[in-house]
Amino acid sequence: MKNFSERIASPCVSVCVMDPVAGVCVGCLRTLDEIAGWIDMSDHARRALIASLPQRRARLATTATAAQGETPHGER
Repeated sequence: MKNFSERIASPCVSVCVMDPVAGVCVGCLRTLDEIAGWIDMSDHARRALIASLPQRRARLATTATAAQGETPHGER
């Protein structure tokens, strides 16, 4: 087993609020299952999850914009 300091760091930024529509934390963009399972994930699984975060951020922004009744270009 690797030393703790060599493991992939958690993307947690201490903004723990779940988006009810997207089902992810608005801070780290992980699901509740991913947050709970982080400690047991392999480095490969952690890297894959972290690689997916930019797409999740874009999806969350689109979801939030739609929820406000706007198009992605700021038009109503």
